[in-house]
Amino acid sequence: MSRRVEKKRITETEYKMAFARMHLTTDLAEAVGTSDFIVEAIVEKLEEKRQLFAKLDELAPKHAILATNSSTIVNSKIATATSRPDKVCNMHFFNPPLKMDLVEVVTGPETSEETARTAVKLVKKLGKTPILLRKEISGFIANRLLGAMNREALSLLEQGIATHEEIDLAAREALGHPMGPFALMDMTGLDVNYYVQLQQYEESGDPLLKPSRILQEKFEKGELGRKSGKGFYTY
Repeated sequence: MSRRVEKKRITETEYKMAFARMHLTTDLAEAVGTSDFIVEAIVEKLEEKRQLFAKLDELAPKHAILATNSSTIVNSKIATATSRPDKVCNMHFFNPPLKMDLVEVVTGPETSEETARTAVKLVKKLGKTPILLRKEISGFIANRLLGAMNREALSLLEQGIATHEEIDLAAREALGHPMGPFALMDMTGLDVNYYVQLQQYEESGDPLLKPSRILQEKFEKGELGRKSGKGFYTY
């Protein structure tokens, strides 16, 4: 946010007002007790999400919509942990959400039309662009396209065809991407990328979706990208 002030994208007053509207807490009951709309963004593991949604179902008002930010785990796998599957949906923001305009809203078999409309309306109120998917599929639209590129980039690296810097350069200069796949994986977190690929592999059984050797090695070493100071690049 401070960088956005420096670049004159927002004013100092807008910056201060944004933080004044935020309230941080580690108490789940306090966080959701009077909430109308809740967006979960914890680790990409199904059982942990199900456990959290079961708690949210108990603590949040009965009218509250429970959305998951996951792009890998479809909401129908989570909704059954609650007594309100009609009020559960995916609401997938892209990283970094301050900059990225698109939000994917996905309905499950039991998601109500009212829930879908409310989620789309909220996305628009946030000044972002919604895509509404009425059929579930892991990865939705953008991340399925991105996942295919990441798998090919990792394959090229493992085969010794090119370095990660050269592959990123090709993505930027030939394809017009703002950053290459390896820089992007470092930014989002190699642990997130590893869990996403592992979840897709376990769901499908497709060996092509199994996390790559290099990604698994970096995950096991704790080289998770920007958050740890080292991933494919050093920070």
